[in-house]
Amino acid sequence: MKVIVIDQIEKQVYTKEEILNSVILGDALKVLKKFPSEIFDMVFIDPPYFLQLPKKELRRWKVKTIVQGVDDDWDKFSSFEEYDNFIRDLLHEIKRVMKPNATIWVIATYHSIFRIGKIMQDLGYWILNDIIWVKTNPMPNWLGVGFTNATETLIWAVKDRGKCLDISFV
Repeated sequence: MKVIVIDQIEKQVYTKEEILNSVILGDALKVLKKFPSEIFDMVFIDPPYFLQLPKKELRRWKVKTIVQGVDDDWDKFSSFEEYDNFIRDLLHEIKRVMKPNATIWVIATYHSIFRIGKIMQDLGYWILNDIIWVKTNPMPNWLGVGFTNATETLIWAVKDRGKCLDISFV
């Protein structure tokens, strides 16, 4: 049975038993710091994309309807440097909680996936492959002047190249 837990600021540490089959709602960086080291076999993250959307109203090209883009605080950063630091801190904490032979999956759009991949490599993650998700119902082509963004990329990696179960292909 899945348990939903709202993180409490005063909570200092989560045990493995508290985490198992649970969803813990809270600030990822704060919650991760409360987890024991090397407990996860696999991690999947869908971090903020830092879409950098213009402040003006966006309308679809043909039908002229308003696009409800992401405008939430969790996707707002003042600069690429601030975004990169957030991603670096997040991936650093995630690496700490991954078992030695654990894998990680990261999904993002072209807005950020390349920055994330570089940061992963800088932190010592070993990228195994990239997977392209082709969307069947993508966001529309803005103003009809570019290509439709119909894909997202997943990076599949391991915590450490030396800990790969089978590194004969790398």
